[in-house]
Amino acid sequence: MQALIFEQAGQIRVGEVADRAPGPGEAVLEMRAASVCASDLRVYRGEKYAAPGVVPGHEMAGVIVAVGEGVETVQPGSSAAVYPIISCGGCAFCRRGLRNRCSSRQTLGYDRNGGLAERVLLPAALVAQGHAVPLARGAGFERAALTEPTACVLNSLESCRFRAGASVAILGAGPMGLLHIVLARALGAGAIVVAEPVESRRAAAEAVGADAVVDGDPDTLRGAVAEATGGEGADVVIVSVGLNGLTETALSVAGRQSSVNLFAGFPPESSATIDVNALHYAEVSLTGTQNATPDQFRRTAALLPSLNGLEQIVSHRFALSEATQAYESRRDPAVLKTLVLPDDQLG
Repeated sequence: MQALIFEQAGQIRVGEVADRAPGPGEAVLEMRAASVCASDLRVYRGEKYAAPGVVPGHEMAGVIVAVGEGVETVQPGSSAAVYPIISCGGCAFCRRGLRNRCSSRQTLGYDRNGGLAERVLLPAALVAQGHAVPLARGAGFERAALTEPTACVLNSLESCRFRAGASVAILGAGPMGLLHIVLARALGAGAIVVAEPVESRRAAAEAVGADAVVDGDPDTLRGAVAEATGGEGADVVIVSVGLNGLTETALSVAGRQSSVNLFAGFPPESSATIDVNALHYAEVSLTGTQNATPDQFRRTAALLPSLNGLEQIVSHRFALSEATQAYESRRDPAVLKTLVLPDDQLG
């Protein structure tokens, strides 16, 4: 079958990979939509590990077309979004429901073949753990392919103790920054202030619900946050692009008893200089988040149909046979989220 193959850093190609029937406990998902994540791009650039020869793609939705012996959690013909983590089920994190922090987790698209293929073999452990999540009514496949990144945003906001009416500052209006705007607005955020140096992305941030959008100048951002919050500072600050210097900028706009989340992955050897007394006396929480729990993924799947502006985050769609362009096109900052679809959907 046709799939995108990660050879090594800087080398991806569309080619043929083995396609087999499911064994005991396994299931096969026919891909209907898969999206490319910033983490996929970091793998491509050599900043993050993935197994050579693996099929990328951890953001996917499709139809179950075959199941192996003993499978009861999914049925052929059912539609699903895939929570891509395979966890051990027995470590301290798994016992607490934090399968995204499993000590020996594997992830589709990095360790096992993922969604940028005609079909995806879902491992028995993933199927047994209920990680093929049924689509909510009204959530089409393209929207459902955004379940995983949106769940990561839910984890981000919940880790920041987000509450209705909270003011939010977001550094970076790429796809994940925009998803933060969409979800924060849907959950009842107060003022949302966004900093983004690229004009087209500033326009996108306004379109999906930001109250104030400024360029990347730290002083301009501090002024906008002060104006939006009556000088109190933001309750929640999200760093959604991994650039040196942004941690310090984020802390400079954080209010008392606020939370700052380093949501983005940073290049190796990145660092920040922090005034620890400022954190201490203002009671600021500085954290980072990665992935989402299965519970957050399921709640996000249920929430997807009601998220206004979600489609605006997808700027380009590519056929699977042209999937390399879903990566290459992201060099252009005007390009936002890219989707890969089966050839017959775009033909």
